[in-house]
Amino acid sequence: MEEMSFYDQVYQVVRLIPVGRVSSYGSIASYLGTKGSARMVGYAMNNASSAIPPVPAHRVLNRNGMLTGKFHFGSPVMMQQLLENEGVKVVNDRVQDFKSIFWDPAIELEL
Repeated sequence: MEEMSFYDQVYQVVRLIPVGRVSSYGSIASYLGTKGSARMVGYAMNNASSAIPPVPAHRVLNRNGMLTGKFHFGSPVMMQQLLENEGVKVVNDRVQDFKSIFWDPAIELEL
């Protein structure tokens, strides 16, 4: 059986983030056992637009709740719009109530 690529593993986790919740690059990397590879999770998100089934990359933020990946959505406001469509409040490129809507795969998913 073929082993899943790192990007595919990231996509599998990101697809589990519920509507109206957000996660971070670092928490996903840590969950996958690659704690220092938050940047690689970011690279995976940059390439997620062609993934099937779709990956809700707009739900993945930096550790401070900032929309650091917003320029990879075709329009600088698309990431914010996608989040706001799910009821997430964004002010000055930062998700409000970040800690209360944060989805940590290490807690939410059992290994």
